Amino acid sequence: MPDRSDAQRPVQQGLFGPLDATPRSTPKAATGPASVAPAVVGDELRALAGQLPPTLRLGTSSWNFPGWRGLVYAPDAATKHLSRRGLAAYAQHPLLRTVGVDHTFYAPATAATFADYAAQVPADFRFLVKAFGELLQPRLQRQKDPNPRYLDADAFVVECLEPAQQGLGDKLGVLLLQFSPQGRELVREPRLFTDLLHSFLRRLPKRAPYAVELRDAALLTEEHVAALRDCGVAHAFVVHPSMPPLATQRALVPITAEGGPVVLRWMLHAGFAYEQAVERYEPFARLVDVDSDSRATIAAMARDALRGSVPMTVVVNNKAEGSSPLSVFELVKAIVAAGPG
Repeated sequence: MPDRSDAQRPVQQGLFGPLDATPRSTPKAATGPASVAPAVVGDELRALAGQLPPTLRLGTSSWNFPGWRGLVYAPDAATKHLSRRGLAAYAQHPLLRTVGVDHTFYAPATAATFADYAAQVPADFRFLVKAFGELLQPRLQRQKDPNPRYLDADAFVVECLEPAQQGLGDKLGVLLLQFSPQGRELVREPRLFTDLLHSFLRRLPKRAPYAVELRDAALLTEEHVAALRDCGVAHAFVVHPSMPPLATQRALVPITAEGGPVVLRWMLHAGFAYEQAVERYEPFARLVDVDSDSRATIAAMARDALRGSVPMTVVVNNKAEGSSPLSVFELVKAIVAAGPG
């Protein structure tokens, strides 16, 4: 089983300067009768990993996909163990240094669940955790009355922040607030949404890196960006048909050291609904619809971040091109090929 020993981990000058040569040990949770073996990683991908500074983290949205056998997991990895123990194998891949925890959008997770995740990954691995979506919706599905828990800061701390912090500790990289479509009333009044969001964010403890991701293009305004900046919260760049192109988002939110860490999620290919993309791309084992424009833009943004020593986290979904690990691999190639200039 490959591990991140000194012999295997490239120790060299990176593309943007010297790299930390400290080896990443295999966590104890990665061994045992129910463990999942990692895929063999070729020399090309290991060499690419050696070119990227630790400030750039790339990964995928979740990890439980049998179609990733041979890419992330060993070809004989048992499907029944991927959900519980696949993360340990995932975290041994040299290019996958972060992962999205998506199920927490639908129901809060306990500190014990997060602690189990943390035990499976190296010390320098980080998680992007989605906050409980019920707290970020003005009206719940199939309900006409306003959601009484909408933007409830106290509930957010108890149900989202504290379990993630207690379970993950320093491995909590980003707590992501995904604001799914907010409804006609708020979309017609972007300033009202901005004011509500600003008040909510100001009430949150400054104990974790937060990022806000919108799914209503009309809500992405200069006032919205200013409100995030005032609260020390990142704008989560997102590639999604409901949002403006990355170039438009980038114009409103430039990548600078003063702007803080960059969070970007490459979610869904243009022209498809979520269910259509799932049907088209399963089992997520190959690239089906290459999105060269998004790849080039993300690579350019990553180079900007690296040149400015700005930390950046990129998470890719299977629905972006067909297979998120392969999208990550190709994205790294684009970043390295362009060089620092």
